[in-house]
Amino acid sequence: MLLTKLEHLKSRVATDAVAYANAKPFPHIVIDGLLTESALAEAVREFPHPHAIDDWRRADALDAQGRVAQRLKLGYSNELLFGRTLRALVHELHSSPFLRYLEQVTGISDLIPDAHMTGGGLHQYLPGAVLRVHADFNKLPAFNLDRRLNLLIYLNPEWNPDWGGNLELWDREMTARVQSIAPVANRCVIFSTTHDSFHGMPDPLACPEGTTRRSLALYYYSNGRPEAERVDEHSTLWQARPDET
Repeated sequence: MLLTKLEHLKSRVATDAVAYANAKPFPHIVIDGLLTESALAEAVREFPHPHAIDDWRRADALDAQGRVAQRLKLGYSNELLFGRTLRALVHELHSSPFLRYLEQVTGISDLIPDAHMTGGGLHQYLPGAVLRVHADFNKLPAFNLDRRLNLLIYLNPEWNPDWGGNLELWDREMTARVQSIAPVANRCVIFSTTHDSFHGMPDPLACPEGTTRRSLALYYYSNGRPEAERVDEHSTLWQARPDET
């Protein structure tokens, strides 16, 4: 039994492909209700609390000017310790049927999932967390594959808008925020990753103690990319908003 509503997604793929290609500030789509209700309930139940795992990735970072770029973000990619539903969900999102759907909606052929979930997997942001606007690293280490897509599924039931935590998409000149996407439960965001697909959660997360912003993050690659998108290999490219000095 599928954990995602893949057959429904496939029925509207032509319309979604047009919307994806024309989305601003860069190709993306927001899908509400990606998971079945039972899969959503189990994924939320299984998501580990911050103190349930000892070896969360904790990668606080500063940008080149010494400003806070990332803090209080936890990550975990050891799927053997995921709950049964979360582990099965990763496998489904890495499977051939779902890859074919992604290729159709994004127009990117021959997508390759990262079985190691490098930098991805379970993400959890603690109160006060910051993720400065940035473009992601563009090569998969050791494999020389090009990073093409990010897929995020939010697992935050009863999210309060006053807590912030929206995913912001910025224009290529970093002059304006174009999209602000709330991280509500069962919302999936898929977007193309290039050297100027700027996104982030730049304002401190205002959720109360004991609450976190939770998501599953998966990244997809290809062997090569269009000539117009090619740049030298880079790590995360942190950006400043217009009001930041």
